[in-house]
Amino acid sequence: MKIKIIDGALMKKALKGAAGLLEKNKEEVNSLNVFPVPDGDTGTNMSLTIKSAVKQGLLVEGNDASKIALGASQGSLMGARGNSGVILSQLFRGFANGLKNHKEVNVKLLAKGLKEASDTAYKAVMKPTEGTILTVARECGEFAMSIWREDEDVLVFLKRVIDHGNITLEKTPEMLQVLKQAGVVDAGGKGFMYVLIGAYNALAGIESFEEEFIEKSKAPKVEISHREPIDTDDIKYGYCTELMINTKYNDINGLREDLSKLGDSLMVVGGENLIKIHIHTNDPGLVIQKGTSLGSLSDIKIDNMRYQHEEILLKKELESQKDIKDLSEKQKQKEYSFVAISIGEGIDKVFNELNVDYIVPGGQTMNPSTEDIFNAIENTKGKNVFILPNNGNIILAAEQTKELSNRNIVVLPTKTIPEGISALLAFNEEDNVEDNIENMISSIKNVVTGQITYAVRDTDLDNKRINKDDIIGLSKGDVLVSGKDINEVSINLIKEIINDDISLVTVFYGEDIKEEEANELASSLETELEGIDIEVIYGGQPLYYYIFSLE
Repeated sequence: MKIKIIDGALMKKALKGAAGLLEKNKEEVNSLNVFPVPDGDTGTNMSLTIKSAVKQGLLVEGNDASKIALGASQGSLMGARGNSGVILSQLFRGFANGLKNHKEVNVKLLAKGLKEASDTAYKAVMKPTEGTILTVARECGEFAMSIWREDEDVLVFLKRVIDHGNITLEKTPEMLQVLKQAGVVDAGGKGFMYVLIGAYNALAGIESFEEEFIEKSKAPKVEISHREPIDTDDIKYGYCTELMINTKYNDINGLREDLSKLGDSLMVVGGENLIKIHIHTNDPGLVIQKGTSLGSLSDIKIDNMRYQHEEILLKKELESQKDIKDLSEKQKQKEYSFVAISIGEGIDKVFNELNVDYIVPGGQTMNPSTEDIFNAIENTKGKNVFILPNNGNIILAAEQTKELSNRNIVVLPTKTIPEGISALLAFNEEDNVEDNIENMISSIKNVVTGQITYAVRDTDLDNKRINKDDIIGLSKGDVLVSGKDINEVSINLIKEIINDDISLVTVFYGEDIKEEEANELASSLETELEGIDIEVIYGGQPLYYYIFSLE
């Protein structure tokens, strides 16, 4: 079998193969997490990201490979989760740019796409680390550019690139000491190789995932819900309208401005042949008419929000936010709004009390997508929107929302819940944006976070032997203490991270800890830490028995 050209049909086949193989092996990728904490979600994040990419790629009509790649790129942008997912989305973005305006793709264009994929991903990361997915992607791109003249068969070319990529992947432990110590290769790099191998297998007819991501009906579906009537006084625009436009029109800002006159909760994203629209309006026909004037439509969905079912959905959304704000309050234009990523009923309540406008559920093992965070932004009315990721693996996904919104988005580099809370406490509504950013970032540096969880596997870290199910104490991403008793490990951790400037330790206890157990620990800490105030708050977070904030 020989393939010289990849057209639109083969591009879709390759995308489905890539997503299918990654999904099939995501748990293996998850298991490569170098730390033994219960949040090894690299494979899951990459799989969810590529599924979003494939979904949008398959919606593109026609047989233009570059348009399908562009659709996948846009889908990966919205669906990106975690650092690994964001980097994968940037690889898709660069790849699509390398194929731009080419309906059919030969070996030369594939090489160019792989090289631009790597270049784009590197630019998206402030401080690229070698020995990661970035290294594997770069080596594949550079090798592809060096061999494309040698054979015009796509399959021969891809097989050689994959072999080179696997060799590079096996070298990653030599580039990153933490990988070598844990005895694993880089998880993101492994996920990337499954993407390439899955695409190759699909094109070569080795393994197919035809049914995994195909819509049952290829025709655009218009869904209008019929529900029992309710009191609709508070609903200004009655129809939630969504659609995709296949078009050469690329004036996103102009289209956004035109549609803003027809309703609210507007989202217009994409460009260069594929645009996604979401709007609440009283006349979905006008929105559809505008779309058809620009190109062909697909994935049309209209919900009548004045019917009972939408009210039920709305109530569920509000319950998940735990009384953050009344919707009517959200509709008021104001200077500042806050979006916080949070996990745990008690922690949600703390953010509510600190006037966070919208909470996005997420954290360890459950990283929200760029689209999740963007939708939260759209549910606020601040001219300036501060995002508190509260997890190092969510910051990149939050940063991507800046490309999607026409408001001033500020992503604060909060990597823990205590850092997010500290930043909010430093906010002053009377200050300007720049002063608030400076003060909030400064406050982040003044708080020390400790976390208590359990080891999910045996490992050796920094000459420490950690056994599966051991209790471990972490700070700044490092495992500092371990043992068998939660209270003992907690006390040892705090002794390890406390300094002379600390006067308050706040104990957030998780869903697996009883209040009396938390109070018992607090009493022990008061005995051990003379002159330090101890505060106990129900956090309700899963997986982590305790989160400590030291200020």
